[in-house]
Amino acid sequence: MTSRDQEPAHFQYEQAFARNLGWVTPEEQQILRGKRVAIAGMGGVGSGYLLTLARLGIGAFHIADFDCYDIPNLNRQAASFMSTMGHPKVAVAARMAQDINPQIAIRQFGDGVNSTNVSAFLDGVDLYVDGLDFYAFEARTLVYGHCAAQRIPATMAAPLGMGASCLNFLPGKMSFEEYFQWGDLPDVEKALRFLVGLAPASLHRGYLVWPQGVDLAQQRGPSTSMGCQLCAGIAASQALKILLGRGKVLAAPHGFQYDAYENKYTTTWRPGGNRHPLQRLAMALARRKFVGTTPPAPG
Repeated sequence: MTSRDQEPAHFQYEQAFARNLGWVTPEEQQILRGKRVAIAGMGGVGSGYLLTLARLGIGAFHIADFDCYDIPNLNRQAASFMSTMGHPKVAVAARMAQDINPQIAIRQFGDGVNSTNVSAFLDGVDLYVDGLDFYAFEARTLVYGHCAAQRIPATMAAPLGMGASCLNFLPGKMSFEEYFQWGDLPDVEKALRFLVGLAPASLHRGYLVWPQGVDLAQQRGPSTSMGCQLCAGIAASQALKILLGRGKVLAAPHGFQYDAYENKYTTTWRPGGNRHPLQRLAMALARRKFVGTTPPAPG
């Protein structure tokens, strides 16, 4: 019998994820099967998170995004193809995840995350993974505030150049707001603080060959598929450790960054987050380079 004549494969969870065993035990694989993960954003990194975690065997997801796929997404987004142009990101990503594991339970939030649905979005989840657009300030503040209040662990991996940086916000540790110090600042200042706070080591800075590609005021910045794919591996690895309760997890104000272009890895520690003197200096330099000479906002 040729491969063309074979019957369609019948899905079996244990068989589908048997190759995970060794890096996880059979008992841990069943624990992952029972976990529920929320991912906001199905774009540059979010769809990659979903598909990677689906292949890890996570059994349930809440996913949110209000957008549809468009041509500029093709350079980096895991579920972006010419065949998916114009289709809702949550629907496309959910279909791909269920094509990996037909038993996955996925609740879709096609309006994105907002004040009316954030409680439902985070209801019963074991972990939040941040896949929001860099400039989604309101949604990010909202979700992290609820995570802190409900003691839900959260992880974010940011694609920067041809690398990725990672921060974890864990119950009882420094919160997102305590680290980034956004408050009620203007969006351009939030963008600057987010950029500097994500990667204090700035390993990616040396090979930005066309600075005009970064415009915080116009909410525009460059991206690469390499950075996004690295983020998926990093975020899923953090998720595994958090959900199984094993391995060292660095919590903010600790973080780390890996850059494949520079062949460098480093851990960072910024007590006080963006209040740290080195962060204030970095923000002043970034403000001059990308925003102009606007004086620093208070706080």
